[in-house]
Amino acid sequence: MTVFPDRFATDFTVVIPTYNGGDRIGKLLDRLRCQTDLEDICWEIIVVDNNSTDNTREVVQCYQADWPSDIPLRYEFEPQQGAGFARNRGASAAKGALVGYLDDDNLPWTNWIRAACKFAQQHPEVGVLGSRIYGKFSTAPPANFERIAALLALTDRGDQPIPYRPEAKILPPGAGLVVRRQAWLENIPDKPLLSEKFGERQAGEDLEMVLCIQRAGWDVWYNAHMRMHHEIPADRLTRPYLVKLCRGIGLSRYHTRMLSFAPYQRPFVLLPYALNDVRKIVLHIVRYREKVVTDTVTASELMLYLASLVSPLYSWYRMGRRRILKRV
Repeated sequence: MTVFPDRFATDFTVVIPTYNGGDRIGKLLDRLRCQTDLEDICWEIIVVDNNSTDNTREVVQCYQADWPSDIPLRYEFEPQQGAGFARNRGASAAKGALVGYLDDDNLPWTNWIRAACKFAQQHPEVGVLGSRIYGKFSTAPPANFERIAALLALTDRGDQPIPYRPEAKILPPGAGLVVRRQAWLENIPDKPLLSEKFGERQAGEDLEMVLCIQRAGWDVWYNAHMRMHHEIPADRLTRPYLVKLCRGIGLSRYHTRMLSFAPYQRPFVLLPYALNDVRKIVLHIVRYREKVVTDTVTASELMLYLASLVSPLYSWYRMGRRRILKRV
């Protein structure tokens, strides 16, 4: 029997967007091979190669040659660079009523698919599910790392499922995200609006798709039983990387903040956001003093606040520059 007896031929599709993930994706596929208690669930896997230049295709083909015949393992190529384009390609190719997105450095627990299907079946009003994501570090993170852990998609909101309410302005990361394909197909644009890259981060593609579904009336929830690890290599725990990451996230804040507002509302919320950013900067400096220079996490947080403050000016500059280049 199928878990979701509707117009979709499959219950669950795992979509793995990857760019040059040839040395990582094998570990994820091995973990998916170990998913348990799925006798009544029809599922498949799609690897979306986002224009890789390494051996990603060959690694997938090697796994396909020795993959269980009852679980399709498919390969798709998406030439347009960007997580949003890769996810759209996966959703278009998927056959499942549910689509679960895993990055190539994610390692889901053996009950991840079962936990997602069970929750979605019990809560038909939920269109998006966020996972409980633990860090798997190759080296010890810096002191007080928990203050910025969420910026690396690490999300632990407790042992019980809870909703992401629109008024809270908090949404789950794209890693470990499970969506109803119906909600995706009806509400996600073919070309993501937020496909620019700011430092180490693209400008809110994950938030854009979740907000589109939430605005359409679907609920968004955190499912504590959908557990997974996110592998964090040593170079992502260094001060240069974290400061650069926070700079990119901060500079993209204008884009991501404005997603929650209609165009006519946006000029009226700029000042409150700016004042709040200034407040955060002042309080941060007063509270931590010399640590804003000497401590990795504290310096990263300050960069996030400073970049958030200037993000409208930075975004307008980039938009103006693009228009000029188009005319030339």
